[in-house]
Amino acid sequence: MSCAAEKYTSDLSAFSKIFKYFAVGCLCLTCFGAGTPSAEEEANLVDFLREYLEIKYRDVTFDRFIYVAAKRQRLYLIEGDEIVTSYSVSTAKKGIGNKTGTYQTPGGLHEIAEKVGGELAPLSIIKNKMPTGSKAKVVKAPRSTNLDLITSRILHLRGLEPDVNSGDGCDSYTRGIFIHGTHEEGLLGTPASKGCVRMSNRDVIDLFDRAEVGTFVVILNN
Repeated sequence: MSCAAEKYTSDLSAFSKIFKYFAVGCLCLTCFGAGTPSAEEEANLVDFLREYLEIKYRDVTFDRFIYVAAKRQRLYLIEGDEIVTSYSVSTAKKGIGNKTGTYQTPGGLHEIAEKVGGELAPLSIIKNKMPTGSKAKVVKAPRSTNLDLITSRILHLRGLEPDVNSGDGCDSYTRGIFIHGTHEEGLLGTPASKGCVRMSNRDVIDLFDRAEVGTFVVILNN
């Protein structure tokens, strides 16, 4: 077999594995999203996710990482083979997409580039990554206030895939893609943001304390 044929066969095999594990992983996530997950369902989720990531990102070691499941509207903190904790979130109202100006949440591999607000009181409003001195009032009802307030904490994401979420026209960092607190807590669990990943104020403070700069963040439209 020629080198070109061998490479094609290898790439096709890798693609087939990715498709297999991604498809089965999606099925697993569908079951996982219904009610309280069992220990077996949690283990299956992590197993399928790790198989997919190891094939897609061959040079990356995922010891401890964050997984944002857009269709489930949940964020998972995973360490080793276990889900440490998970939270309800809101990704973009306009869906998943990486281009600048789309107001969509970018998919793919990211890292936490910067943490902002560790000294702030809960519900403190942050603008341009600086505290404004004001505090937000939480809206528990599932309705939009037409305000996109950033509250309590920021985890600023940097894309790690050139021409996907890093570089001209698609750069997650320059787009200002954050994991952050929101005053519209009643909308959590549904797509509602302008591109960022929104969390409740209590949850974003908890995640902020658990996750370090450099932690990988994988966003999938599973």
